[in-house]
Amino acid sequence: MNIDRELHKLLRRVEKPARYTGGEVNSVIKDPDSVSVRFGFAFPDIYEIGMSYMGMQILYDILNKNDDIYCERVFAPAEDMENLMRQTGRELFTLETLSPVKEMDILGFTLQYELSYTNILNMLELGGIPLRREERGDDFPVIVAGGPCAYNPEPLADFIDVFLIGDGEDMQEEICMAWKRSSSKDGFLKAVCGMDGVYVPAFYEPQYNDDGTVREIRKMYDGAPDRVRRAVVKDLDKASFPVKNIVPFIETVHDRSVVETFRGCTRGCRFCQAGMIYRPVRERKKETIERLAMAQLENTGHDELSLLSLSTSDHSRFEELATELMEMCAGRNVALSLPSLRMDSFSFKVLDEIQGYRKSGLTFAPEAGSQRLRDIINKNITEEDIFGAVEQAIQLGWEHIKLYFMAGLPGETYEDLAGIGEIARKIMDINYRIRGRKGGRFRVTVSVSNFVPKAHTPFQWAAQDTDEMFIDKHDFLSGKLRIKGVTFNYHETGTSNLEAVLARGDRRVGQVLEAAHRLGCRFDSWSDKFRPDLWEKAFSETGIDPGFYSHRERSYDEILPWDVVDPLITREYLIRENEKAKRAETTHDCRLGCTGCGINRYAECFKDAELGEVTHV
Repeated sequence: MNIDRELHKLLRRVEKPARYTGGEVNSVIKDPDSVSVRFGFAFPDIYEIGMSYMGMQILYDILNKNDDIYCERVFAPAEDMENLMRQTGRELFTLETLSPVKEMDILGFTLQYELSYTNILNMLELGGIPLRREERGDDFPVIVAGGPCAYNPEPLADFIDVFLIGDGEDMQEEICMAWKRSSSKDGFLKAVCGMDGVYVPAFYEPQYNDDGTVREIRKMYDGAPDRVRRAVVKDLDKASFPVKNIVPFIETVHDRSVVETFRGCTRGCRFCQAGMIYRPVRERKKETIERLAMAQLENTGHDELSLLSLSTSDHSRFEELATELMEMCAGRNVALSLPSLRMDSFSFKVLDEIQGYRKSGLTFAPEAGSQRLRDIINKNITEEDIFGAVEQAIQLGWEHIKLYFMAGLPGETYEDLAGIGEIARKIMDINYRIRGRKGGRFRVTVSVSNFVPKAHTPFQWAAQDTDEMFIDKHDFLSGKLRIKGVTFNYHETGTSNLEAVLARGDRRVGQVLEAAHRLGCRFDSWSDKFRPDLWEKAFSETGIDPGFYSHRERSYDEILPWDVVDPLITREYLIRENEKAKRAETTHDCRLGCTGCGINRYAECFKDAELGEVTHV
């Protein structure tokens, strides 16, 4: 890789030029002429955020182990670099070879959050690639997209050739090899559309009723499946996982070694998309986790190790694993991070040993301020759980407690919101009781996000609060949380409403995306970059009402835009859970017995090699 004279001039004029140079430790260099498929892995945000995403490291490692494939990385340029690229005509390029992205055979975007969608269009434009798929012939790369947001692919369907839905470890490599065997883009699309997890939007055409709802999703190619069944890695312990992670030259958001301990969740929170779409739980063995962690630390030089899962302490051998990792890290002067812990006695013992005298903030996520509302969302924790854990934390020396809640949950009342203030007040009282009236430097931070209904969850039919409703609730909470020692933070309403539109939108929302991009919207998840005035103009220009997607409650008999995707859990289960929510009835953790989500239809496929059973049952 050689940085040419013109690029060198640009890099001298931008902040953090290492965002654009590549060449980091453990990055892969191949001869592009020696491979059959060039794959550009595109993260639609800046380098520091994208390089913190473990999924990129996993797929980069898998694809580059194949001698026929060269996986190169692409990130959204920061504003200073983009401006210079547009001024000089420099097209978006890969980090490994500094090649224009339009020279790739496949350009794949990861969809981690809906507010990155305008960045995808911007990156295509910067790469000299037509935005709409029907305008791209065989001379342009196949544009693919995967990740959690792909579970409702429709808002991006006019721009993406292929959506990959589900676990990507096996699917991504199969897609690349299918391209190698194909002689044309059309032949490639027809060859892959029957694979698990592959949705080709050109082969489906939604039809609409007069009221704007979907009448049917018409299939345009007989070889395409009626519904696209998500792809699943059946044995996570045998799945490839990187141990030679790329080590950036500059600090990233998460600058550490990371090992995924298990995938999936058994708790069944009704608002949580990840808890639904990643079922069933599949674990890595304790010995595998320790081996991967040791190898990563040796190959990267990182001084911190973190475990990755939706709920770290739910691993079946967590106590042994945590104890042995603490000993291993202590002997190597490596910090150990164990996020998403269940706050039981063992977890506190672990945290006390890890953090010692320098205790950072401790995080709890009650999500709702009353037991009734926690039962509605199936959180399955009580005030006794919360206050008991807080008391233990204060006794062990923690001086900062962070609490996460949501506003706008289905069934919420102002009495539930008032309960958030009561929880914060009682925590301060516990601190005074234990430490005396002065209470030391103890602080409580209450952060409130806005509920966004997501596809394939029991709350996918729910209406989201309007801007005015959210603002009123934030004002109400501000009054309830005027407590000495308590800090209140809340999420902006405009981005939450836009997120709901994109999360539950149909194919027509793509018109709004294109208009917003043309008007200059990008980096919409950044509070200082979000332009609500431009989005309002984009909706106005296209004649599309955002409230139709965000603020409207759906009926069970309505065809949803994302019904073309089969997440392996049944619609009947989601309806049953939504009805139980209306009655404030809880559902037990499915480790304690099957709750009938439908994943057991595939139970034989998911047997754990060590336990000999489906680990979520």
